[in-house]
Amino acid sequence: MTTKSATAQSSPNIAFIKYWGNRDEALRLPVNPSLSMNLDGLFTRTSVTFDASLSVDSLELNGSPTFGPALARVSRFLDIVRGMAGLNAYARVSSSNNFPTGAGIASSAAAFSALALAASSAAGLRLSEAQLSRLARRGSGSACRSIPAGYVEWQVGESEADSYAISVAPVDHWDLVDCIAVLSSGHKPVGSTEGHAAAPTSPLQAARVAGAPGRLDQARRAILERDFSSFASVVEADSNIMHAVMMTSQPPLFYWEPLSLQLIKTIPAWRAEGLPCCYTLDAGPNVHVLCPRASAEELVNRLHHIPGVVQVLQAGPGGPARLLSPQEA
Repeated sequence: MTTKSATAQSSPNIAFIKYWGNRDEALRLPVNPSLSMNLDGLFTRTSVTFDASLSVDSLELNGSPTFGPALARVSRFLDIVRGMAGLNAYARVSSSNNFPTGAGIASSAAAFSALALAASSAAGLRLSEAQLSRLARRGSGSACRSIPAGYVEWQVGESEADSYAISVAPVDHWDLVDCIAVLSSGHKPVGSTEGHAAAPTSPLQAARVAGAPGRLDQARRAILERDFSSFASVVEADSNIMHAVMMTSQPPLFYWEPLSLQLIKTIPAWRAEGLPCCYTLDAGPNVHVLCPRASAEELVNRLHHIPGVVQVLQAGPGGPARLLSPQEA
């Protein structure tokens, strides 16, 4: 057979304790552990076909042929898979999202976790969850967290072999909802990869990294005990210190928009009034507002009434990356 195909689907994740900065850029080994939740209902679906008749890799994103840096990044990732499988064939890759791409909603995490599973399967590899997580990490660090289900911790590890993600609580452990206030669906001008490389230039990065394990322990404990008050305080603190690092890097990165800051100030006020909610922002202007399921309707209603909020996406804890059957694909 000259062709072999597979299709996989994976969700983005929202980091409660952030990943920002690498100790090894090529292997995407992080400087600190991180903790996240997969986002149910949001997904990237990716098909990979290795074809011996092809003379080059090709990439289609959301129905459009894609070239340049995006294709080069996918090809480099496919080279890793080809090396693991002893495969020489090039591939056709087709990928689509049902949420905004490149706007700080972890599109690269969903993309490379889906690509890792689809490409390795199409290449004939049968990898364990840990092996898949390690592979996905090579494409996008946060992608390693989209491989397992539910609430996920990326272990910093001592080497390439033990830096991967594990589930710390299943999907049904705590019914949190991420209400994503989308302020802009445009592609951010500076991607996360460039931001990670600039992180060491901030005088605040060393302090952020030093405090990350303690913040992660607090967040993990809050999740396991379903303690929203403790969870809210550490999640907001961790988001703020990551953005402080971004703003003090060289060159500085300002992902917040004026409305981002307005929401950052408004959400704790709502919490003080008795509505359990907290915010976190990834590398983009959109604000992830977390709350227990029982408060989601009230929270979404309030967010919709704020001028400038384009839409509000809702997602509970999501499952693992998975292969799709030919019927589903």
